[in-house]
Amino acid sequence: MAIPKFYEFMKPLLKELEDGEIHTLKSVKLSMIQKFNLSDEDAAELLPSGRQTKFMNRLSWAGTYLKKAGLIAGPARGAFQITKEGLSVLSKDPEIIDVEFLNNYKSFRDFQSSESNNYGASNSGNDVFETPDDTFEDAFKRINDNLSDELLSEIIKLSPIAFERLVMDLLQCMGYGTFENSCQSTPVTGDEGIDGIIMEDKLGFNVIYIQAKKWDTDSSVGRPAVQSFVGAISGKGGSGLFVTTAKFSDPAIKYANEQHVILIDGKRLTQLMIEHNFGVSTQKTFEIKSLDMDLFNGYDE
Repeated sequence: MAIPKFYEFMKPLLKELEDGEIHTLKSVKLSMIQKFNLSDEDAAELLPSGRQTKFMNRLSWAGTYLKKAGLIAGPARGAFQITKEGLSVLSKDPEIIDVEFLNNYKSFRDFQSSESNNYGASNSGNDVFETPDDTFEDAFKRINDNLSDELLSEIIKLSPIAFERLVMDLLQCMGYGTFENSCQSTPVTGDEGIDGIIMEDKLGFNVIYIQAKKWDTDSSVGRPAVQSFVGAISGKGGSGLFVTTAKFSDPAIKYANEQHVILIDGKRLTQLMIEHNFGVSTQKTFEIKSLDMDLFNGYDE
């Protein structure tokens, strides 16, 4: 299931602390996973940047917002405890506790309006349903999606031969065939459906056979094309990689999985280029920092 929005953790988190005892982050985490019936895969889902799980990010922000409103406290590192005001809120049993509800507290309003939180949630639009990290990650994703579209537009302008070279160069950038003469393009004619070959070791024990086809981005590569490529590499004792600017049909994907052939479509191709800084340049760098609990825990030893 989808990870709940951060505000959807607020009331359940407050209820979890209703006994007035000190609860560790670990116990709260397990309780929320059970409360929302999250699978291991759900709880492990990462933010687009890959730096933190979406579940822990949203749960942490829910705790932060409740603290800023004075409904819970942090009596020790990595621990939560409900306050008198938090118990008072629970006694009234509001239907939902969200940003709008927390705006009833001056301490929370001050937190929102402080200069250090200018990028945080506001009182208008969809921002009240997102954490500052959600907003940042969404912007990050939109920027990369736009860059991906721009990359694909430039790739389509290349000749088929230039596209094959681009694919080979990208694979080398990713760490495949990094020694001299490890990558080679096949002749334009008589390539038998193989556009390039990469030797992963100098003796040629591990070989990747590549087909790189520049087709219209709206077209779909069907099973017959993949099947033809599989036939071309059959008996050669290597692995197969089919790269295209188009998309792959479901039958093509199913067949490739059965034959252990890797498929890279236009979207995945541009994602790999962005990930490995190939054909792109860094314009700005933002460092998102968080508290280093290991440092502070070390002082208690």
